[in-house]
Amino acid sequence: MSSSSSSAPPSTVARLDVARDLLALLGATTTEPRPDLQLEALTLAVAADLPVLLWGEPGIGKTAALHQLAASLELPLTSVIASVHEPSDFSGLPVVGDDPAVQGVPMAPPDWAVRLVREGRGLLFLDELSTAPPAVQAALLRLVLERRVGALRLPPGIRIVAAANPRASAADGWELSPPLANRFVHLPWVHDHEVVVRGLGGVWPRATLPRLDPERLSDAVGFARRAVCGLLAARPALVHRLPGTETRRGGAWPSPRSWDMTVRLIAFATAAGSSREVLSLLVRGTVGDGPGLELLAAVDRMDLPDPETLLADPAGADLPERGDLRQAALDAVVQAVRNRPTRERWDAAWALLLRALETGAPDLLVVPASTLASLREQDWDVPPEIDRLAGVVTLSRRADEVRARTGAAGR
Repeated sequence: MSSSSSSAPPSTVARLDVARDLLALLGATTTEPRPDLQLEALTLAVAADLPVLLWGEPGIGKTAALHQLAASLELPLTSVIASVHEPSDFSGLPVVGDDPAVQGVPMAPPDWAVRLVREGRGLLFLDELSTAPPAVQAALLRLVLERRVGALRLPPGIRIVAAANPRASAADGWELSPPLANRFVHLPWVHDHEVVVRGLGGVWPRATLPRLDPERLSDAVGFARRAVCGLLAARPALVHRLPGTETRRGGAWPSPRSWDMTVRLIAFATAAGSSREVLSLLVRGTVGDGPGLELLAAVDRMDLPDPETLLADPAGADLPERGDLRQAALDAVVQAVRNRPTRERWDAAWALLLRALETGAPDLLVVPASTLASLREQDWDVPPEIDRLAGVVTLSRRADEVRARTGAAGR
């Protein structure tokens, strides 16, 4: 049999070249600055050097988001599918030397960990975490918390992000063990149809690390510590609360470890000037929905103006714009008058309610105005502000009565 070239015919090679060119065009995408709360929360947690776990249904784009994140941050990406590895791939493989009794038995790290250390920086992506069996999850504990793989310590420039599908959607899925779950910031990952449409058209949102204000770092740390410590001092039961069901134990729940992570996230969010929505995603993803919402309420109260300051200068008072915060500020002023009732303070409170009427929604004044009116002593003259507020209070009450009757008729 005569020898002949084993290479493909020129026509086949040419066709494959054209196919490769088409694939390159399909893969050529760009990015644009675009508001994206979940992406902003992810990048802030990455900047804070906390392990993040993205929860989402299969095909939602978790893996693609991590590839885009790594490319945008110019970090090398190392992907490890946890469910196809053995526990020894994370705890290290024993290597017997010449004299184990003297030298011991070192635990050799896998090749991907060696590459990460050689790079010195990068993004370690642990995919399909919810399909990893309990033995593998146990081996991951040291990697996620201590950044150790066998005898090797990952450098500070390595960030860890994982992804998981809910157990109902995962192939042979497992619930996360409580010790492993409590080491992550849990972020729900959902698709935004506009982002998907733009992305399929070749333009994805740009992931950028938060800009931390160097002048706010010290204040940010103090604010974060006051917020968390103030809540836990008032609600000691929240310091550690292990959920009662297996499913909830595999998510975010409060412990001293997760509260420490929360302090870090609040400090970073404060220094970066992040929105309340982003902060909400982060704290609820660290200590759970209930404790997280309590913490957010405590943070809101920290931002409320001092009621004594408002009473001292009602005409120049700077009231919160958000309705719930404005309501809380006005209630605090009325409570301050109740605690130390004088004619001057009572008059100042009415002047403040008039200021609130001029700068915000009138329905917020119904409760504080009614309560303040009940504090009047017999020898106190009715201030002229009440005439302007009386109509608003009466009209708002009538509107509430109409809504109540309408609701009753609808039932």
